[in-house]
Amino acid sequence: MGNPLRFRLTAGQVADIMEAEALIEGFETQAVIGDKGYDADALVARIEASGAQAVIPPRKNRTQQRHYDHDLYKDRNLVERFFNRLKQFRRIATRYEKLARNFSSMINLVFTYIWLA
Repeated sequence: MGNPLRFRLTAGQVADIMEAEALIEGFETQAVIGDKGYDADALVARIEASGAQAVIPPRKNRTQQRHYDHDLYKDRNLVERFFNRLKQFRRIATRYEKLARNFSSMINLVFTYIWLA
């Protein structure tokens, strides 16, 4: 199962792609795997400039379809399994904590538990 390395807490209406560059910054990797929601020219260019391969399927409405490694994309299930594991903690899934500080603390606690389990 994939383990968390970093997280950024944002407002509920903020798109995930807005924090993507900040999340991958500072990591040296061979590939960055994401779903179609991360298909943006700027993000793909940033990933490839760092020397990593962008394994992000292109959206269907792109005029020029990009190639991506289908076999490597199958490893994205690790991310999905991690989120499934995270949702098993009811306090996180239902967001009992209303303050960002408290919610972040609970997420850190759950991440620690997942790393140790």
